[in-house]
Amino acid sequence: MNFELPQHLREVRRRVRTFVDEKIIPAEQKIATETARVTLHALQAEAKTAGLWTPHLPKTLGGQGLGPLGMCTLFREMGRSPFGPKVFHCDAPDQGNMDLLLATANEAQKTRWLEPLVKGKITSAFCMTEPAPGAGADPSNLMTKAREVDGGWELTGHKWFSTGARNASLLIVMARTSDDPRTGATMFLVDREAKGVKYVRDVPTMAGELVDHSEGELEFDAVRVGPEAVLSAVGSGFQLAQARLVPARLTHCMRWLGLATRTVELCKAYITSRTSFGKLLAQHQLIQHMLAEAAAGIHAGNLMTFHCAWMLERGLAKEARPYSSMAKNHVARLLCKTLDDAIQMHGALGYSDDMPFGTWYRSARAARIADGPDEVHEVLIARELLTRDLPLLV
Repeated sequence: MNFELPQHLREVRRRVRTFVDEKIIPAEQKIATETARVTLHALQAEAKTAGLWTPHLPKTLGGQGLGPLGMCTLFREMGRSPFGPKVFHCDAPDQGNMDLLLATANEAQKTRWLEPLVKGKITSAFCMTEPAPGAGADPSNLMTKAREVDGGWELTGHKWFSTGARNASLLIVMARTSDDPRTGATMFLVDREAKGVKYVRDVPTMAGELVDHSEGELEFDAVRVGPEAVLSAVGSGFQLAQARLVPARLTHCMRWLGLATRTVELCKAYITSRTSFGKLLAQHQLIQHMLAEAAAGIHAGNLMTFHCAWMLERGLAKEARPYSSMAKNHVARLLCKTLDDAIQMHGALGYSDDMPFGTWYRSARAARIADGPDEVHEVLIARELLTRDLPLLV
């Protein structure tokens, strides 16, 4: 095993870390409050000029072709700020949608949708989740239907929690095309302005909106699309969803690990300067216990995530799936606990909005639901252990 990153990747990581710490973090308050997004757009232009725009993508698309390991390395640094991924155009859902289109779209689809998406001229949304009794943790509940008609398909259904759908130009819509449990779903590339697409509302959440991270609810009323809207092939929807979700979990994990690391840094600064009961907070063993747990958890999360990325680079996407579930559950819980402990360490200050922990926690709590709730991942891991003898020493 070799845990040393290549020199060129270490250098890019240093540049991303410097950009986040020196340019993005000092501007967070401005980015959060500006409606015209002047500061955000200026930083995005700087990232492009610096050659740090979508660095994980192939060089033919303006990236650096760094692959899954490089992606995870850089996303961890970007995640130190909630706005970091957006500045580098590596934020969800656009990042996952770009990867999906790159792997499965035909040349005409890439020209129409992928190229402007990579350049940041448009945004996108992934429309799979539905209100009950539709698809949620169980994708087999998919109720949105696509009916074959003369000249193409007609889509009818109801979606919600489609992140960024309000302003998106492209909607990747999962719809049922048959009752087959394996090949009964298809993904369609739908123009947000197509007739019959109705944007119902922003779904109110405990986190509120973060840049384009509003959760959209949409209705599709007999939306007509041509055969060119089918992504990959009719009946490949469930397979494409799995192909998208495994690397997406890793990118989420690395962003969350970056934020957890920054949280620990803020805690260190406070507990080494605040005196309570006759000594620094850092000298109290219960404080040390919380800090040690966070450090071990972050380190374990790094190893889990990099192991999955290593498997992906070797074409072992199917084999990586249970390990990605382990990583996703571990890191999502770690982030929530680290933020909760940070509030505790800071006392009343941590509970106030003078510190960012409350705001970050409200967003972080969704981590245990997004891309599959904890319980679904635990069932998957247990099934692999019981039926396929999942290796635990690798």
